[in-house]
Formats: sequence, structure tokens, C-alpha cells
Amino acid sequence: MTSVAVAPPAAGLVGELRMSVGLRGERCIATEQYHRGALRILRPHYLDGTAQVCYVVVNPGGAFLGGDRYSIDVEVQPGARLLLTTQSATKIYRTPGNRAEQATRIRLGAGASLESVPDQLIAYRGASYRQHTVVEMHPTASLVIAEVVTPGWSPDGALFRYDSIRLRTDIHIDGRLAVLDNLQITPGGGSPVDGMAFMEHYTHLGSLLVVDPRVDTALVDELHALLAPMDPDGQLGISLLAGPGLVVRALSSSTEALDALIAAAVDLLRARWHGQGPLNLRKY
Repeated sequence: MTSVAVAPPAAGLVGELRMSVGLRGERCIATEQYHRGALRILRPHYLDGTAQVCYVVVNPGGAFLGGDRYSIDVEVQPGARLLLTTQSATKIYRTPGNRAEQATRIRLGAGASLESVPDQLIAYRGASYRQHTVVEMHPTASLVIAEVVTPGWSPDGALFRYDSIRLRTDIHIDGRLAVLDNLQITPGGGSPVDGMAFMEHYTHLGSLLVVDPRVDTALVDELHALLAPMDPDGQLGISLLAGPGLVVRALSSSTEALDALIAAAVDLLRARWHGQGPLNLRKY
């Protein structure tokens, strides 16, 4: 069994998850798995005929509350492939006096692959949330991280009533910081610092971050040709990163529209790089 070194849990931690995934025979499987508190992981399942394993993260408490702290540590060993998703949307309820936080550490070995495709993050009125993801990856590894942020329902029908969402991702390749993605949304924030994400009248944000040595301008062009027709409002942007990698961002007023756009992008990458069919997470 592989041993994974992790930092001691922070004070106030309400959910902790650690796992290491390796290739055993013709399938990938967790060689180490630990959880406690308000985080669980369901049994492994395989969505197609490849070795890739899919694990589903569950929060039995149903939502994040003020002062909650979560810690996730994931290792994908050399040559292994992991698809990580959630059982349902991540809900952030009111956090008076103290925000909710999640810290995630990801390590990818040589030739390893991780696709993180969670359900949407829903922030309700009065919610404040910080998510910090640190990735340490081999130059031959592959990383795909999707995220959809939506406002929760408010009794008076108002939108953008949450206080602040900050999603930071630091990606280190072979020990070098290659990508730093720092996204902050503060609805109604009046200063440039508070309003780093300017969404105009749109309410939903979709993001796809890809770091892989096979990313090039031809792939960016192919993605743009695929996704642009799915974005009638023209609120889609695709940027090539020096990682090498790319980032896709899109604004919308619909979760379904962003889910479809991100799914199309992920399916293209899976078909091009792994010869796999469309992703079907079989949650319903």
C-alpha cells in the first residue's frame, strides 16, 4: 500500500478526505483511502472499457456552513487515471462572521491523469467561500478541472445575494509554478479588488482549466469551433496558457447551458487523447 504524507488537520476541520489511486493490473483503484467527518467517498466504478476509475465525493451534511473547514488530498500514481466528481451540487449557506473554506492538494505522477468534474457550486444569500487548490504534477501528467458557480435561490427573487466566492488554483509542474488562476466574485463589490470577476447581468460562471503537454493552438481552435455555436450570447473565452495548457471561461444565466458547454469540451478531450466516448456520470 502506498503511503501518502499529509499535513496535520487544521483546527476546526469538519471534513477530511485522503486517497491515492494506482494502476493495478488492467484497472485503476484506490491503494489508500481515508475519510472522516463530513466527507465520504463512494465505491469505485468504471464508466467505459478503459482502466480509468471514477470516485464520487459525498458531503453527508448536505452543505457548507460558516466556519466549516474541509481538506482533500489526492494522489494519482504514475500511469493511473482518475475521474473525480460529486454526488450533487456543493451548497454554501449563510456564513455569518466566518466563511467556509476548502483546501485541496493534488499530486500527479508521470503519465497520470485526473479529470475533476464536480456538480455546480451554489452560493446562497450571505455566503462567503474560499477554495484553494494546489497541484503538483509531472511534466507528462494531464489535468482537467471543471467548475460552475451559480447563485442560490433567494426568497425575494433577487440574484447575486451571496457575499464572496474565491477560487484559487496553483499548478506546479516539475516543482515550478506554471499556472496561478485566482478568481474572485464579489457581487456588488465597489472596488476593483472586490470585483475581480465582472459578470455584468449574467448570473452563472463556467470554467475549465486544462494543463497537458498535448495542448496547442490547434486544440484551442478546435474547441472554439465546437463551443462557439453553443454560446449564443458570445460570452465565451478560450485562452492558451504557457503551462502548457488552456482555460475556458463562459458566462450565462443558466446552469444547464454551462454544463452542456463544459461537457462538450471534456468529451472532445477524452475522445482526442484517450479514444473514449462521451462522459456519462450515471448519477440519476
